[in-house]
Amino acid sequence: MFDMFDLAVDYPLLNMFWTMMLCFFWVLWFMLLFRVIGDIFRDDEMNGWAKAGWTVFVILLPYLGVIVYLIARGRGMGERELKRAQQHEQAFRSYVRESAGPRSHAEDLSRLADLKNHGDITEAEYEHAKAKVLAS
Repeated sequence: MFDMFDLAVDYPLLNMFWTMMLCFFWVLWFMLLFRVIGDIFRDDEMNGWAKAGWTVFVILLPYLGVIVYLIARGRGMGERELKRAQQHEQAFRSYVRESAGPRSHAEDLSRLADLKNHGDITEAEYEHAKAKVLAS
């Protein structure tokens, strides 16, 4: 009877491929397992008992637990990850705005004057931008 593993052992190149594939799936499995466990603990909508139950299920029966979790709550994993990323992006933008602080009219006028002196903008552009700064 034809066995894929026997064929892989007979040919060194296939043996190397088989080993690489097993290592790849092993790493992939742990990444998926950690992703599921991380999602369990980050989900704010799940109560403590549900988190404990899913954690025990995933640890005691890892293959079945992860597959059942992905079927039952897989769609929500992506939505929760997107929501978390948007919250982090919003917090980062808020931090940058607060750190930069409000600019004064003097700083804006000084920057415009430097641009005009270096020849980057014309006199008309300078006057137009100066009027906008003073109007705000």
